[in-house]
Amino acid sequence: MTRPLPRHGPLLLACVAGTAIANNYAVQPVLSTIAADVGVSDSVIGLVPTAALAGCMTGFALLLPLADRLAPHRLVAAQLTALAAALAVAAAASGPTVLLTAYLLIGAAAGVAAQAGGIAGRHAPPERRATGVATVAAGMSAGILLSRLAGGALTDALGWRRMLLVFAGLALLCAVAAATLLPRERPRSPHGYRATLTALPALLREFPPLRRAALAGGLWYFAFNLVWVTLALALAAPPHSLDPTAIGLYSLTGLLGLAALPFTGRLGDRRTPDTVIGLSMAAAAAGTALLASGPDTPPVLVLGLALFDAGCFAAQAANTSRVIALDPRRSGSLTSVYLVLYFSAGALGTAAAAPLLDALGRRGTTLTALTALLLAALLGRTAVMTPAAAP
Repeated sequence: MTRPLPRHGPLLLACVAGTAIANNYAVQPVLSTIAADVGVSDSVIGLVPTAALAGCMTGFALLLPLADRLAPHRLVAAQLTALAAALAVAAAASGPTVLLTAYLLIGAAAGVAAQAGGIAGRHAPPERRATGVATVAAGMSAGILLSRLAGGALTDALGWRRMLLVFAGLALLCAVAAATLLPRERPRSPHGYRATLTALPALLREFPPLRRAALAGGLWYFAFNLVWVTLALALAAPPHSLDPTAIGLYSLTGLLGLAALPFTGRLGDRRTPDTVIGLSMAAAAAGTALLASGPDTPPVLVLGLALFDAGCFAAQAANTSRVIALDPRRSGSLTSVYLVLYFSAGALGTAAAAPLLDALGRRGTTLTALTALLLAALLGRTAVMTPAAAP
């Protein structure tokens, strides 16, 4: 029998998730400052976010399954300690090689944010699983939304190297809290680590709902990246010609999605994740339609982005709880497969944004995203979950 989390366990895991994932984004507003200090070109320093993303996907593939083998207090504390060490290496970097290597490690260790969601789902009672996962998702979303603002402000106040050391200190604080408060029970796994990794692709055959969940999630994450990248490109070009700070302020519309997550978590526990996903996709589609109908009107743009972000955030939390519920004992492996496919689809959305914007214009690109959201909603309706294994 899996022991439950302590009373404030989901909140601690939410803090862990937000603190960890923030490190993939906090550096983005200060890349030009780092480039000038280290003495590299913009094209080279632009590889830093790419290295963080590559490291994160590697962590999802190789480290997430460890949640099925190691005690949560040991696993989370070790990864947060590794994250702090990698941040310290990045802060001391004097050239691009060390910096890029450090960000590969930072991205991989930041994958503990996804492990936090799996741990919350595994150790929560079935009737509270969606709420626990949504709480961690809210922490992760807060980390993503506030990281760029925090990174820029701390760099202005302390410099970019000390900014990284502040984040390293926060990671160490979370590591101490995790080692002290998280469950010490080691999951029972009949397979070794290598066997667990080689068995990951077979999970897609074993669990048809996992395939549908990955496809549905991939569709809305494709749409999410498509909308945001094309928005940034369009707002930076004439006639808007907004600076990066002004464009970045639009990301605060995601606070509505953050506020909606606790409600959608409770709804997922009372109803089903499918219900939450259907309502979430309706909200995201309504927001996307607003973006297509009034792309040059700031109030319409803000409302559309708020609905769009809220729908995507809530759907992701519900989809994650649905994946975990397939077999909570293998939540790490299931989440690993799901997130690798999910982020791969998001990368396609990012890569397709500029070509689609050139070919179809902003309105046509937004309608492409709307089509992806509607397909995701249809998949959510047809994804009938198989009975979950006993925790």
